[in-house]
Amino acid sequence: MKKKSIFMQITAFFVVAIVLFVCISSKNDVVRTSSSDSYSGLSNKKIGWGIKRSDNHEQPDVGSENKRIMDKYNGLYLGNTEKKYVYLTFDAGYEAGYTEQLLETLRNNNVKATFFITGHYLNTQPDLIKKMIDDGNIVGNHTVNHKVMPDISIDEINKDVMGLHKAMYEKFGYEMKYSRPPKGEFSERTISYTNSLGYTTVMWSLAYDDWDEKKQGREEYAKEKILNNIHNGAIILLHSNSKDNCNILDYVIKEIKNQRL
Repeated sequence: MKKKSIFMQITAFFVVAIVLFVCISSKNDVVRTSSSDSYSGLSNKKIGWGIKRSDNHEQPDVGSENKRIMDKYNGLYLGNTEKKYVYLTFDAGYEAGYTEQLLETLRNNNVKATFFITGHYLNTQPDLIKKMIDDGNIVGNHTVNHKVMPDISIDEINKDVMGLHKAMYEKFGYEMKYSRPPKGEFSERTISYTNSLGYTTVMWSLAYDDWDEKKQGREEYAKEKILNNIHNGAIILLHSNSKDNCNILDYVIKEIKNQRL
């Protein structure tokens, strides 16, 4: 992530929001299309986002191919190595009853985050989304149906991304600018295409296996996985359906602030 202007500083040492950077288009410009022929020459080989953790709170290795594609299309995955900034993101495919408390914790700590929502979340939780927006958080695009992009056509990607984009704008007057590919799977073809729709792809540099609701009740494990791997410029991926994340978020935020001082 080379452009410092895409980040918003919340405190001197703890940043947890990716701010709108792409210029807002005309209010009527909510349906964007691009010919599929333009992308036929790009590889559609499916790539699963992966990171190799480093010791001593150093930035992880995201892999040469991941880095090449993200850098080529101005994707976000790591912040500045010299700055003690941390960025907090949540994937929100459906509501499990914890987001209200997550938002309260963020508010109480004067912290903003980015929530990547699906069409199901928009349709079922409009009040929570309004609170996200009203609190100054960013809402990102996790597509309507959470389909793996390399597995579907360009036209289907357009419907899945821009369908949610349009629905968000119609309901809240809010134009999303950041996207995260479902399951973290992508190809150069899909990244290039979503980029052409005006979206910046946001991946992550720190995550743990928090999405499985059968693996809850591991709060100490969760704290360890997050706090032991914090690094300058970390983009943290958490899932909002995790009870553990809900219970530890206040502690984790305070500990990260202490670490970064």
